Amino acid sequence: MTLRRIEIVGSAVLKKRTAEIPEITPEVRQLAADMTETLQAAGGLAIAAPQVGEPVRIVVVDRGYLSWDALPEDERKGRGASPFGPETLVNPEITSREGEDEIEEGCLSVPGYRAPVKRARRVTYRWLDLDGAPHERSAEGLEAICIQHELDHLDGKLFIDRISRVKRTIALGKVKKYIKELDPEEDETAYRLYGES
Repeated sequence: MTLRRIEIVGSAVLKKRTAEIPEITPEVRQLAADMTETLQAAGGLAIAAPQVGEPVRIVVVDRGYLSWDALPEDERKGRGASPFGPETLVNPEITSREGEDEIEEGCLSVPGYRAPVKRARRVTYRWLDLDGAPHERSAEGLEAICIQHELDHLDGKLFIDRISRVKRTIALGKVKKYIKELDPEEDETAYRLYGES
């Protein structure tokens, strides 16, 4: 596994629609492993392949975060690590959307900024796993938001494309400030993820 540099807002790869994966090869499995390592180092909920510079339709979701969010607050207290872990979604697609919700989102490619975004409350989506087996699932809450956010990445969109121009300008300023203030001695991991070219 290799820790990958995270592409930030302004990167050309984040603006492109990604290509479907025609076949699950050792290279695809390696990319999924690299994405998993990068996601865990960054402490994120999910990551899409364009965020590590690869214009293909792969997402890694940390099911531990999603299951943790679904637990009642009193059950979260004092509980150890979740038995669920990262899961790779190959060629994911949303097949239905229902309702509307607004929740504050952040993004590994827009570090240092969060904003409320409107999305469908419930989605049904399907994907292939790394063995090529098909899956389908209905989700709501954080999982539904997460899937919509990550599939936007696969279509060349960031969550800040869904907010006002003024807020986008603020976001860009905060990202520049975040990157400028990175110190390799204070936070070596963040510097490796964002600061090294």
